[in-house]
Amino acid sequence: MRIVICEDSVLLREGLVRLLEDAGHTVVAALPDTDGLTEAVRAEAPELCILDVRLPPTFTDEGIRAALALRASDPSLPLLVLSQYVEERYASDLIAAQGGPLGYLLKDRVADVAEFLGSVQRISEGATVLDPEVVAQLLTRRNRDDRMMRLTERERTVLALIAEGKSNQAIAGLLFLSEASVEKHITAIFQKLGFEPDESGNRRVLAALAHIENTGGTTPPTGQTGAAR
Repeated sequence: MRIVICEDSVLLREGLVRLLEDAGHTVVAALPDTDGLTEAVRAEAPELCILDVRLPPTFTDEGIRAALALRASDPSLPLLVLSQYVEERYASDLIAAQGGPLGYLLKDRVADVAEFLGSVQRISEGATVLDPEVVAQLLTRRNRDDRMMRLTERERTVLALIAEGKSNQAIAGLLFLSEASVEKHITAIFQKLGFEPDESGNRRVLAALAHIENTGGTTPPTGQTGAAR
């Protein structure tokens, strides 16, 4: 295959070039960042593009954004994304995008040469290849999402205020409810999220974390999650 690589680590980039060319492939471009990536893909017409998730200059989501842009301009182009860690949101964005063959692997898989080359071959043949760790975490995220779907709109609002560190009294004032009504909503939230009663008051913290995980919010300031009611 004709392959384009976009990876900022010199050692990994050169290692991929050597590994792929030893396996009979042709690396037509090996770039350290996304500058010139679109032009290289357009000029070289690769049969596979391998990208790191985090690339210069910010090392956040440049690789994923570049992959999504390539997918939008050429939906049939096979893509293989490499990541140091499981990036649930990025993996979900890429998987949800319409297009052709796709791979999302942790960089540790590259160390297993036979497994990595087999994944490259399967992607080139039209398969979707996801790292087992990615699959496991996406399934866990789906389970969390399913729990959140059980909540009513009012319960979601109460949960969001809990995550902001509001006390029951404050929530009651903001929503023009009695404290007894707020406590009933919170009890229902705990039950629907599957949090069993305990003596330490951890359910309130766990509920706040569940909200944050499913909304991409930020953690409330320490000590402001409120006392368990």
